[in-house]
Amino acid sequence: MFAKSAPRGRLSAALNILALIYHSTVRSIRQGNRNAIFALLSAMLQTMILVGAFYFMFTILGLRKNAIRGDFLLYIMSGIFLFVCHIKAMGAVFGAEGPVSPMMQHAPMNTIIAIASAALGSLYIQVISMFCVLFLYHIIISPIQIDDPAGAFAMLLLAWFTGVAAGLVFLGLKPWIPGLAGILQSVYSRANMIASGKMFVANTLPGYLLAMFDWNPLFHAIDQARGFTFINYNPHFSNIQYPIKVAIVLIMIGLMLEFFARKNVSLSRSAGR
Repeated sequence: MFAKSAPRGRLSAALNILALIYHSTVRSIRQGNRNAIFALLSAMLQTMILVGAFYFMFTILGLRKNAIRGDFLLYIMSGIFLFVCHIKAMGAVFGAEGPVSPMMQHAPMNTIIAIASAALGSLYIQVISMFCVLFLYHIIISPIQIDDPAGAFAMLLLAWFTGVAAGLVFLGLKPWIPGLAGILQSVYSRANMIASGKMFVANTLPGYLLAMFDWNPLFHAIDQARGFTFINYNPHFSNIQYPIKVAIVLIMIGLMLEFFARKNVSLSRSAGR
């Protein structure tokens, strides 16, 4: 027991971290649902309910004329998929295990692995559910035609990445202001129901309305995704660089907050939440 362990090489250490992230990701997926099939069906049902609700709302309010010319349901889904992926990633990171979690008592485990596994678990469920919904739509309702599938999927990853960044900031605030951090995270999620721009496209907005939405990185990701999805839509008022820059800044802020919390948070403070 007193033998000195031989130092690992960089490759060995990297493989060990990847193995830890993999097993922790599996654990994070199974925390909510013991059955992986049930977790997938639950995610698919949530997505289909949102798509149905927005389809009904667009039809009742007569907003279909504002949509992009093409498959109307695909237009709705292109916004819903990115919105759900963003919000679920933020919620998963915000709910990741902190420095006082019992899992952190195990030597190889740390908060960064817990955050990474929560984010990857959320991405896995959302990507699989998205492909299943699109496959069912393709074979049951109408064949799907996407102009640039790789670009559209890259925008989904960008929406997930910005969600991880936002969740990391809220997670860094949670040990110090747990109540307020939860409220801010909830307000951000509710605000994105409208501010994400999934109900309209940037090209159709007047300038005074565009200024109310272009601060949101998710708005840019959704608008760019529709540019990759539909051959007859070319986004002029959104770009890919902005959400990437915002996500990187938020991740840096979140990591600094998380590092400070890891060094200074106590078990008694956590028990007081």
